[in-house]
Amino acid sequence: MRWQRFSPAPASHLRRFSEAAPELAGDPVLLQVLYNRGIVDPAEADAFLAYRNPQSDDPGLLSGMDAAVGRLTQAIRSGEPIAIYGDYDADGVTGAVLLTQALRAMGAERVQPYIPHRVEEGYGLNSDALEQLASKGSHLVVTVDCGIREVEQVRHANGLGLEVIVTDHHAPGRELPPALAIVDPRQPGDCYPDRDLAGCGIALKLVQALVLSGLPMRGIDETDLLDLVALGTVADLVPLIGENRSLVYRGMQVIRQGRRPGLVALLKAAGIRASQINATTLGFGLGPRINAAGRMDHAYHAAKLLITRNPAKADEQACLLNQLNRQRQEKTRRLAVQAEEIALREGREPHLVFAAHADFPPGLVGLIASQLQETHYRPAVAVQIRGNRAVGSCRSIPEFHITEALDQCGDLLEKHGGHAAAAGFTIRAELLPQLRERLSGIAQEQLAGRDLTPTLQIDEELKVRDIIWEVHESLARLEPCGYGNPSPLFLSPAVRVSNCRPVGTDGAHLKLLLEQDGRTFDAIAFRMGNRAGQLREHMDIVYRLEEHEWNGESNLQLNIQDMRPAQQPPLPLLV
Repeated sequence: MRWQRFSPAPASHLRRFSEAAPELAGDPVLLQVLYNRGIVDPAEADAFLAYRNPQSDDPGLLSGMDAAVGRLTQAIRSGEPIAIYGDYDADGVTGAVLLTQALRAMGAERVQPYIPHRVEEGYGLNSDALEQLASKGSHLVVTVDCGIREVEQVRHANGLGLEVIVTDHHAPGRELPPALAIVDPRQPGDCYPDRDLAGCGIALKLVQALVLSGLPMRGIDETDLLDLVALGTVADLVPLIGENRSLVYRGMQVIRQGRRPGLVALLKAAGIRASQINATTLGFGLGPRINAAGRMDHAYHAAKLLITRNPAKADEQACLLNQLNRQRQEKTRRLAVQAEEIALREGREPHLVFAAHADFPPGLVGLIASQLQETHYRPAVAVQIRGNRAVGSCRSIPEFHITEALDQCGDLLEKHGGHAAAAGFTIRAELLPQLRERLSGIAQEQLAGRDLTPTLQIDEELKVRDIIWEVHESLARLEPCGYGNPSPLFLSPAVRVSNCRPVGTDGAHLKLLLEQDGRTFDAIAFRMGNRAGQLREHMDIVYRLEEHEWNGESNLQLNIQDMRPAQQPPLPLLV
């Protein structure tokens, strides 16, 4: 990887904090990290560390909210059947459960969640599913985490006598769907200050607006829903800044309190203690297990887990999700090897990695694409060919906006959508060669001549002797860390490697004992098992500082992101 270090904070910055926030001025490591994140004002730093969202979170600022609240209020008071149509990933499932739980607490007796089958129905609104909902008497459909690009499907719903309220957080296409109301901060003309809310976050804003309109919830309050928002937000990889960060922080506190039997059971199945809950354990521990339901079977399994109040049923569902997740891991490893062989048949490193095969399940193509993207640091596409149709998933790098690239291929696609870094599409199988050629051409045009090496942006240089619990506890104030608010990265030069051994499946990881100035530290280097024979006695290391619990004892551990032989040239500074 390419290493870059942030420039030290200037003296004027330090003086400003010495005068206005002396307690922060006495914490130079935290102050430097805040400076690196662009937080240079003492009042802004205080608000950030206190989890106060500086932007307004008034749900009424969202376009379409008044119409959505008015129609839902009418439906609740008249006892109409309401269908909550969620997506099958963790964001859609948590959002659908949240809205279902909240509407029932508001008195809606005939509200039911509907989550499509990933393989049989695909992403977004499905015309057959809408016909099924209409035949069962539904009058109103509320989408969660989908719908903003389903123009024809919403038009079809209208023809069936269904009114549709779209709540989504994805970018719209060229035409908005003809829905009764659209609540999406990314639609043209929307005034909501935070465009990065997840789908479950938008569902929460709808609930907040309903409560403000005079529809109180009975038996629960908004706090009881924040655990779902935290899980869905972290799992969907939206930026953990602004309102998202505040919601996730509050939601993690609710999860630690054990209010929801399904999450208590899932934590137990995953081997995660309440004290270990942070954005990392949500994103890599709970999120994949929720997503495994839709990837390997049906997302209803995850919804049942989250909505049940029965601890025994919760344990049963959690065990099922844990089993599905193990199957998902094993199958993904095997298929990623196959995808690698397909993508590199031409024997050269392409600007865009593309692999298509009938063996790739739709539920795993996103994970296969992620593996390809991480291995090659190129935009990657994995596609399942199923008869005359194909379903694809894309993962990209910061240098390439994958959804904009798909927009340029819209004439070939039946359906597509996503974000800058991730997207999905459906296409006729016969058009796949044209799609690959066009996407490859777009990638070559945008990426040719660029140094496509992943970059580590290092916050500060530390000596091993300076790594103490007080530093870790101070940095914990930056949590929840994740996409958009990364965990701090530190550099320690010329550290002695006193022990190194491969660990994990097939020796995929490295366990190290590092020494400097008489102090030793345990370290873990994930997915670096193949580098065991390349280490020198003294290495420069870049790492994240974390707490590691084992046999009831807590120790500081270095989570190594990269390392190289000591005495390399000085790092370039980031201004």
